[in-house]
Order: sequence, then structure tokens, then C-alpha cells
Amino acid sequence: MKYSSLVIVLLVLGFRETKAAADLKVVSDDDLVKLFHSHSNLIVLFSKQNCHDCDKLEDVLKNLKQEVKDNLEAEIVKASGSQLVRLYSPTKEPAIVFFRHGVPLLYDGPANEDSLIGKLVQNKDPNVKELSDENFEHLTQASSGATTGDWFIMFYTSNCVDCQRLTAVWEAVAADLKTRMNVALMEKDGKGSATAERFSVKDVPSFIFLRQGKFYRYEIGKYDIKSFVKFAQDWYKNTTPEKVPVPPSPFDAFLGVTVHYLKNIPVLVVTLHNEYPTLFYCTLGIFGFVVLGFTAAIVLAIITRCKAAVKSKKTKSKKAK
Repeated sequence: MKYSSLVIVLLVLGFRETKAAADLKVVSDDDLVKLFHSHSNLIVLFSKQNCHDCDKLEDVLKNLKQEVKDNLEAEIVKASGSQLVRLYSPTKEPAIVFFRHGVPLLYDGPANEDSLIGKLVQNKDPNVKELSDENFEHLTQASSGATTGDWFIMFYTSNCVDCQRLTAVWEAVAADLKTRMNVALMEKDGKGSATAERFSVKDVPSFIFLRQGKFYRYEIGKYDIKSFVKFAQDWYKNTTPEKVPVPPSPFDAFLGVTVHYLKNIPVLVVTLHNEYPTLFYCTLGIFGFVVLGFTAAIVLAIITRCKAAVKSKKTKSKKAK
């Protein structure tokens, strides 16, 4: 009887140890930032207290720990009450985010093992393409509506918080549409400024859908995965199509770049004055000296030329007499 009781106790202890070993590692926000830099692939469950859906997703991830390790070479961790969740999930907790070399993908499928591991394995690499003014027309063939397929493009800027919060969502959109079309990003005020001007993109984030020589503006105002996917699949038909503007000529492109930099000169001057006043006044003095010297040289050249002309005229007059 005593032997049977001892066996039962050992079995219970063994079960508890096994269960503890299967629990997800809980990390703080500071730990999470460190893991982003040290792990190529990382799966994070953003959770919170007293959340039934969070517990359900946690159980699913526990059962997939070995499969995730074998197929993705990834670690699974849990962040409870994290402040970072707002950067990746519009609806906050619960959220599963798969980081591939730092690029986040928000999981939007059902809470079951087959769906989750299937989505993760199929998207081991980022799907969103980065476009620039240089490669835009070549890759999209937007104005000709040729053979590269449809394109769903988000315009962003580096200082746009809403754009940053859409990174994981936009990757999820690309994952859902990967067999049907291309999903891309363009920096409105950087490498994509000429294209943004070409399509009259004023604000960020902004979205355009390119299809067969026409484009459609996404102006629904909902920034969730399902709304984006539905728009690209068929809802775009309910919006007014616009003809894709012809690509700018080399002169237009040069003029656009020149205007872009000229627009930024006042900002540069103000920044220099506020943050580096000594350097600002030194630069201003040098610039003034250069302008003054250049002006003096022009005036001197004009005076010399005028004197030469007068002298030549007098010489001719004497010879005539």
C-alpha cells in the first residue's frame, strides 16, 4: 500500500515537471527586444491576465513547440501585458506574431494547430516587396498593365507611427494574397517620392491597388487584415477606377527631385539654426563671403569689360582722325 502511494506521488510529480517543461517562457519587454536581435526566427504570444482566448492560443503553441523548432528553427515565448503589442496588433491581446529576421507577421487564422503551423511554415520569409522610383515601372509595368500581375501598395514614411503599426498587418495581407498578387511598400518622402507625386499620394499611410492599367484608392479607413484582403479580391470594383499616369520623362524626374530637395531647404536651415547655432552662423558667414566674393568678381569683370570697350572706342576714334 505504501509502495503504491509512493508510485502515485512520483507520477504526479513527474506530470507536474513535464507540464512545467511544456510551459512557454515568459519574457519582459526588455527581454523581448534582446531576443529580436539574437534570434533569426521568433514566435511571440502577446497575452494578458484572465483571457480565455489567450489561454487557448497558449495551449496550441505549447503543443507545437517541437514542430516549430524542427521546421522553423524558432523559439516560442510569451509576453504578458506587454506595451509592445500595440506595434503589431490593432486589436491587442491575444496576438501571435512571427518575427523573421525582425520582420513581423501577425497571425490571423483560427486557434488550431494545423492552421497555425501551416501559416507559419508557408511564410518563413517576408512576403512584402519594397519598391522605389527606380524599379517601380519595371517591376509593376503599371502604365502598360502587362504581365507582372496586380499590385497592392502601401505608401509610408519613416516617422509615421500608424505606418509602423501596420507592418505586421501588411505582412499578413501579403501572406493571404501571395498566390494571387504582389503586395508592396513605398517610402513616400524617400525612394518613392516621385511615384507618390505621380499618383497624387498626399497622406500616409495611403494605399493603391494596381490592376490592368488602372488603379483604385483604398479609402475605406479600416486597417485590419480582412478589410485589406477583401478590397484587393473584389471590393475595389465598388470604387472609381483611375487611369495610371504615364511615367515621367527623365527631365520631369530630374525636376521632381530638384523640387523635392528645394522644399527641404527651409527645414534644414531651421534645424541647423536650432540644434547647431555656431555651425549655422559659421556656414552663413562662409556662404555670405562666397556670395559677396562672387558678386564682386562679376562687378569687376563688368567694369573691366566696360573700360576695355571705352578704350577701344577712343582708339578707333583717334585713328579715324
